[in-house]
Amino acid sequence: MPVVRTDGISLGYEEYGTGDPVVMVTGTGASGRMWRTHQVPALTAAGHRVITLDNRGIPPSDPCPDDFTLVDMAADVARLIEHVGAGPCRVVGYSLGALAVQELLVARPGLVRQAVLMATSGRTDALTAAMTAADLELGHEGGKLPPRFAAYVKALQNLSPRTLNDEERLRDWLAVFEMSAVDLAGIRGQLGLQLIPDRRPAYRRISTPCLVIGFQDDLVVRPHLSREVARAIPGSSYTEIPGCGHYGYLENPAAVNAAIVEFFGAAGRPCRP
Repeated sequence: MPVVRTDGISLGYEEYGTGDPVVMVTGTGASGRMWRTHQVPALTAAGHRVITLDNRGIPPSDPCPDDFTLVDMAADVARLIEHVGAGPCRVVGYSLGALAVQELLVARPGLVRQAVLMATSGRTDALTAAMTAADLELGHEGGKLPPRFAAYVKALQNLSPRTLNDEERLRDWLAVFEMSAVDLAGIRGQLGLQLIPDRRPAYRRISTPCLVIGFQDDLVVRPHLSREVARAIPGSSYTEIPGCGHYGYLENPAAVNAAIVEFFGAAGRPCRP
């Protein structure tokens, strides 16, 4: 796997396909491999060169220090774009990755041609603060939930009622969650990054064309928070994928991929939400 050095940290990344570049930035505790099953094939088929990043703290990238910030994360994405000679390019961010991309759009707009922001927010609400505080407490105390219990909690947090009520699909999801349980102590540098001030005033300076995607049944980042981001970014567009939880890009990848590909290929100005 190739690496890029940024701020003394080695970050792993992968490249797929040829054509117009798209850089993809993941969420908390996730590796760049999360895009390979659904999004990479769809985007490469649409004529894009896809570059996926393993954020700090996610092997094979170096561990992330406790004082790691969203500004650092945005700088990592910028360094990757420059390293692979992709700018200005299209960028896709999901959850924590979307927060970092939003900071990139504020600080280095010349590097990004278009941006897709999935399951994102522009401020910390009470539920996000409570979830983050609980994760930080568990991570700092070195606590690790039993894999079966962690899988059950993850399913309730991230999947839609439609998936939870489909017993065959749910069993598959629970098996995956149990086998891929994340050690919060290992990623605790990422855990507090969702605690942000209200950044919507800063987003009003963003001039990059943006598509914001919300998921109807998302309990981690409720869709009204994503709609707020779309309203704050001038000229942005918003779409909401029905019947999906926080993992909507995996629950209904066809709809998500279609929205991304259509946005990247669309001509003219996007409509405001």
